[in-house]
Amino acid sequence: MSDQRPTRRDLMKPAQLLGLALVAALFAGLVSLVSMGFFQNRYPGESAHALVVGGVVAGITFIVTIVVIALLLLAVRPDQVTHAVDKPVLIARDEAVEREAARDADAPGDTTGRGDDEPGDALDSRDLG
Repeated sequence: MSDQRPTRRDLMKPAQLLGLALVAALFAGLVSLVSMGFFQNRYPGESAHALVVGGVVAGITFIVTIVVIALLLLAVRPDQVTHAVDKPVLIARDEAVEREAARDADAPGDTTGRGDDEPGDALDSRDLG
């Protein structure tokens, strides 16, 4: 296995994404044709109806796949496009985790997050009733 990791730009080529949507649409259209009995000898009008339904299902699947892929690409920050992909895209960044840990370390006695340590300020379950 090579040590070169693909960049996000390599993973997001439009031709590959459109090809994925086309394959999904063809699969959905074929499944709808098979389920409607297009490949069986039935009445003459059923074949045309099955083709129309298969085309509609394939078109809807193609459009939905393109929209979902576009929405998933919006989750990627533009400045991260040229970086190598070495972990999942939607996992929290290490810097954010380190900043949160540093913030928690700055206030060791503060458990409420408000910054005041007076004992009477905490809301108790007995105060609710």
